[in-house]
Amino acid sequence: MATLVRYNNFPTFFNPFYGRPVINRYQNTTPNVPAVNVKETETAFLLELAAPGLKKEDLKISVENNKLTIGYNSEVKTEESTEKFTRQEFGFTSFERSFRLPKTVNADQIKAAYTDGILTVELPKVEVKEEKLVKEITVA
Repeated sequence: MATLVRYNNFPTFFNPFYGRPVINRYQNTTPNVPAVNVKETETAFLLELAAPGLKKEDLKISVENNKLTIGYNSEVKTEESTEKFTRQEFGFTSFERSFRLPKTVNADQIKAAYTDGILTVELPKVEVKEEKLVKEITVA
């Protein structure tokens, strides 16, 4: 039986050892998503999202089908007018992060606070009664 050997015909321009191709190496391909710290205490999970300079009115937090979604959407308009021209610029900033919640989280008691550029979301725990996976059946 012959052994298949992978042979790289591409020049070093596309060498996989260098990561991305040279063309894309200096472009930012990661989306602009804030960092999140996740902490667990005895009574709750805490999410801390670094979001400095955002307006808390534009933050949106929702829970649907055991999935927590944190999003931000903002639109900035600037306009400069003179006698000969009018210049308008639009800027849009948005992000969205989703987290699958464990069964031990009480979705009805979730609290959120935004202070000093940090969005803190508290996910309180609920004691879940474990069901027996093995059920014994008597033979009659």
